[in-house]
Amino acid sequence: MNYTFHQLQIFLKIAELGSITKASEALHLTQPAVSIQLKNFQDQFPIPLTEVVGRKLFITDFGKEIARDAEKIINQVHAINYKTSAFKGELFGRLKISVVSTGKYVMPYFLSEFMDKHKGVELSMDVTNKAKVVESLELNEVDFALVSVLPDKLNVETVELMKNKLFYVAGREFKLPKSPSKKNLFEKTALIYREQGSATRNAMVDFITQNKYTVKKKIQLTSNEAVKQAVVAGLGCSVMPIIGIKNELKSGDLKIVPVKELPISTTWYLIWLKSKNLSPAALAYLEYIKKEKEAIINTTFGWAFKY
Repeated sequence: MNYTFHQLQIFLKIAELGSITKASEALHLTQPAVSIQLKNFQDQFPIPLTEVVGRKLFITDFGKEIARDAEKIINQVHAINYKTSAFKGELFGRLKISVVSTGKYVMPYFLSEFMDKHKGVELSMDVTNKAKVVESLELNEVDFALVSVLPDKLNVETVELMKNKLFYVAGREFKLPKSPSKKNLFEKTALIYREQGSATRNAMVDFITQNKYTVKKKIQLTSNEAVKQAVVAGLGCSVMPIIGIKNELKSGDLKIVPVKELPISTTWYLIWLKSKNLSPAALAYLEYIKKEKEAIINTTFGWAFKY
């Protein structure tokens, strides 16, 4: 047998997620590349590792055994790498962070310099919806989570990372009502919502509820990117975080519509369980954030304060 460490990583991720598509997204690889590596890995075993039933992928009992062994091998390799870094006097370990979808416009900038300084630290960042972010924190699967609404049922420590402002936005060609009053903007214009549970959606719904508007035309989409493209295409308007629409504002594809009492201001928080025993890498990152966050905000996101 001549399988590679890369193939072990890919097969383990497929086994964990039960999907080639989801594995390719998690590993930031194309679906064909993952499929080819799975086939090459499978070709080295006389017993099937996977089977497809009704277009759904399942891991066979033999495949589950191989996945467990693959995880042990991968962990051992990580341990060797960590020990090597430790002997060299370097910070080492894994940093695991779960991020709400709009946080993908923010979190990388609070990580890049830290990761560049500490080559022995490996980063795992999962970008997903609010419910899964909170679940991963509750199950102790991550060190930190980035949220804009603090979870009610978890005992967490927090660091206020950055303000988040949400504006009413429309596409370049979208024809607004002749009298763009708040009532017309929210009741007579098609509004594009995020999915249920999204913090952005909750902020938008709270604003509408407080003003007692009756929204007649609704479109619901499941990601900030999807909402953005729908607004650019002229399907409707929405209330969106400014941090994710920098390029579209610059190009003119999107425009901010002035609305009294907007923008809505929320806050991104970096949170972790109070009961969590943070690793040396996680503790070092926490110190880095506390020390450097203001400089990162001013250098990277200063443009957003102009709105």
